[in-house]
Amino acid sequence: MKGKVYLVGAGPGDIGLLTVKGLRCLQKAEVVIYDFHLNAQVLNYVNHDAEFIYAGKRGGHHTMTQDKINDILIQKAKEGKIICRLKGGDPFVFGRGGEEAVALSREGIEFEVVPGVSSSVAAPAYAGIPLTHRLYSSSFAVIPGYEDINKNESTLEWSKLATGVGTLVFLMAVKNVDLITQKLIENGRSPDTPVAVIRWGTRPDQRTIIGTLKDIGGIIKERDIKPPAVMVVGDVVRLRESLKWYEKKPMFGHRILVTREHIEGFEPLEELGAEIIEFPTIEIVPPESYAELDKSIDRIGTYDWLIFTSRNGVKYFFKRFFEKDRDIRDLKGKKICAIGTKTAEEIKKYGIKTDLIPDEFRAEGLIKLVQEFEGSKIKGLKGMRFLLPRAEIAREVFPKRVRKLGGEIDTPVAYRTIKPESRGKRLRRFLKEGKISIATFTSAATFNNFREIMGKDADELLKRGAIAVIGPVTAKAVENAGLKVDIMPKEATIEAMVVEIIKWVTKADEPS
Repeated sequence: MKGKVYLVGAGPGDIGLLTVKGLRCLQKAEVVIYDFHLNAQVLNYVNHDAEFIYAGKRGGHHTMTQDKINDILIQKAKEGKIICRLKGGDPFVFGRGGEEAVALSREGIEFEVVPGVSSSVAAPAYAGIPLTHRLYSSSFAVIPGYEDINKNESTLEWSKLATGVGTLVFLMAVKNVDLITQKLIENGRSPDTPVAVIRWGTRPDQRTIIGTLKDIGGIIKERDIKPPAVMVVGDVVRLRESLKWYEKKPMFGHRILVTREHIEGFEPLEELGAEIIEFPTIEIVPPESYAELDKSIDRIGTYDWLIFTSRNGVKYFFKRFFEKDRDIRDLKGKKICAIGTKTAEEIKKYGIKTDLIPDEFRAEGLIKLVQEFEGSKIKGLKGMRFLLPRAEIAREVFPKRVRKLGGEIDTPVAYRTIKPESRGKRLRRFLKEGKISIATFTSAATFNNFREIMGKDADELLKRGAIAVIGPVTAKAVENAGLKVDIMPKEATIEAMVVEIIKWVTKADEPS
């Protein structure tokens, strides 16, 4: 039985430019063969059981030859696998996707092409340069800039390109820029034609320089611009000054490290121009044994109160609750307490109304609220039974206080956190190069696991950027490691943390 290959364009760098169809192909892939020039964050969407094969090509250094890549695609397809061949930009725009498709076709292997956003249009757009405009240009051409234009049989018709097309977009042209500009001028293009060179377009590293055909080569050398870069030649470049929207975003140029499983809550930072680097240092999994939780679910009718301290507690409790064939009506008459509005929102998804929503999980305050809700004027909790499904490792302050006041409380493990297996090679490089502005930690566990994953140089790597923590417990873990906490909100929530990060970045970016 033969498999199937999806030739998927991952876009130029901004993860938001990955298409919906491309994402679906990724999520069902059993094998992913990917290149260097794409945002590795897209791999977070892949089934963790998938096989990953790196076939990167960077600066002339090829991990695999094209023939080898073709052979692997064919081999894996003949094993009956679903393969996602993930390529930067668009697979059919100077991406050799056509060669791979031909190889698959010859072997009778089924394939689909999922177009991607090409850097040829995305990089200029993010630099504020429209390739066409009624007043400036009605045509554009995309040209490979790496071809040896002095070879005897060049495929480029310079006499037609130079004056026959309004906007010229050269890909991978930095090394050949002097020869390209010379050919254009020799064939009739004005030496004063505006030129833009955009390095790492659509990414926080994006850098745009402006010049003309006669001087852009010297500017590239002076500014030390290296590949990868897109070069735009034409009058449309004049529009950049008024249209450069991306680089004006308040958090442009910032990368924020998120060390939890999901980036939910951090989206406002992306809206303001930051790139989120998702690198989970904890993974939420079911308990090793359901014995405690099952026992509590079996006698659910005996409890007066259900207390949930986190969204994970809600998710994993109800997952097991329904696996045991229980009915939501079994909770009739139970009072529900959710710590924080986000936990209450999670409970609401199950069609349940929350009775009590304290902002914080503090023993004395919570007990007082419960007593007030019950209308009890006595100080104790005698005769009251509580169920608190929680994490494997949790503080005992509240359960001890309940028991001391005469109440009964069960605290079954509903979920636990483990350290995922991750080598963090790319993240280590980003930290070492100072490309991470802020590292965020939402618990002591996320911080401690990060240090274990990164190894002995973790602390030195963190010193290259700022550290943001969600609250005092996490801050203490950071400080115990001899590191400084730069950002901490007054309220221990992701939303409050994000607000403080924005304030910190705004202040840090102000001219001194």
